[in-house]
Amino acid sequence: MSESADKPTVERPPVTADMAPVGTEAEVVRKTRIGGLKIPTDALRAYTMLFALVLIWLAFQWATDGLFLGARNFSNLTRQTAVTGVLAVGMLMVIVAGQIDLSVGSVVGLAGGVAAIMQGWYGWGLGPSLAAGIAVGLLIGATQGALVAYLNIPAFIVTLGGLLAWRGAILGISRGETIPIVLPGFKAIGQDYVAPLIGWALAGLAVAAVAFATLRRASARRRYGLDAAGATATALRIIVPSVVILAFVYWMNSYELAPGRYAGIPVPVFILLAVALAGAFLTQNTTFGRYLYAIGGNPDAARLSGISLRKHILLVFCLMGALSGAASIIYTARVGSGAPDAGVLLELDAIAACVIGGTSLMGGRGTVFGALLGALIMASLDNGMSLLNVAPYTQQIVKGVILVAAVGLDMAGRRRGLKKSATEGTEITEDLMRPRRRSNFTLSFPYPL
Repeated sequence: MSESADKPTVERPPVTADMAPVGTEAEVVRKTRIGGLKIPTDALRAYTMLFALVLIWLAFQWATDGLFLGARNFSNLTRQTAVTGVLAVGMLMVIVAGQIDLSVGSVVGLAGGVAAIMQGWYGWGLGPSLAAGIAVGLLIGATQGALVAYLNIPAFIVTLGGLLAWRGAILGISRGETIPIVLPGFKAIGQDYVAPLIGWALAGLAVAAVAFATLRRASARRRYGLDAAGATATALRIIVPSVVILAFVYWMNSYELAPGRYAGIPVPVFILLAVALAGAFLTQNTTFGRYLYAIGGNPDAARLSGISLRKHILLVFCLMGALSGAASIIYTARVGSGAPDAGVLLELDAIAACVIGGTSLMGGRGTVFGALLGALIMASLDNGMSLLNVAPYTQQIVKGVILVAAVGLDMAGRRRGLKKSATEGTEITEDLMRPRRRSNFTLSFPYPL
């Protein structure tokens, strides 16, 4: 009997798409009609989750008598989101490439513990201590990536082993002790704020960048003869994000630490925003990012197109490791110590954030915006239920149900979309190597939001 249809014809690193049922139709870009508007389905998913986030905020605001969205708690909420958000950006790229990383929680514990040990036990300065933590994460990512890319061991197995091994390593290195952070500069990374004046200056630059990018994109579409948004739509694309940016900075700056002394944007949030912008640029505007979507969407077609699967899988695990190191610095600085149990279950929060934000676990689909939205939803649930004194076991049950529901709704929507496409006679081809403009290769890329 011949080999199964879903088994790769040549030896290559395994990806999640290999586990998809034989004959599964490839996903194409679709638009959903709402009244007279046609909205890309991927974008509609993101807008739906954004609407869900607003409902969650309003519900907690009502249940906590206005405490949830107060300046102080909102500042704490964004700070809570930072670690999960940084991990979610890296996890998004890993999942998009058809891989998974279950070890990031243990890597956060190990890298943060090493950084704490260097400054506490050995008297290293701030720079070397931070570099040691990030280097540990990068080294672990490179090791795991090499095992997946060059030895063809499934990422699930490699990182599951890493989850256990790296947790054991920090237990042994720290001798089971909690190492306090003694460097004020280290603590500042997780506990301090950016000055309000700097926050407003950065907000002005962000608004200018939004306007420039929107106008440049509209001009480019007209120059190449493509449909471009009208003046009203272009203005809205500038005004809405600008209002959100200015409102966010205003609310962060309104948190009063002491009479006459205002907080500003927390440093971890500033780091998260920088990581998110870099991640969005990398995934949407670089060849490397597009190759990740191609590898996750159809690895055999990507290989035949000349993409080096092994190199890109290794690089994406290195990125995940480096971001895990960065997240470990934020986490350790925020709690003020390195501990053997630091980062437990953070990998599940990062994966849940990606999935809730619309990332496909089969690979090939997802956005940084969606991953951050999912991270904010997870942090909002944690924060709101804690304010309401909900029992910890109930919080875990609620988050688990929401995660399963998000995946279930996503799968139901995709099945409904496939049926609708079949009814309308939409052609879906699995041969990505034909020299045709409309192919699964290009249509698997997500819409930038």
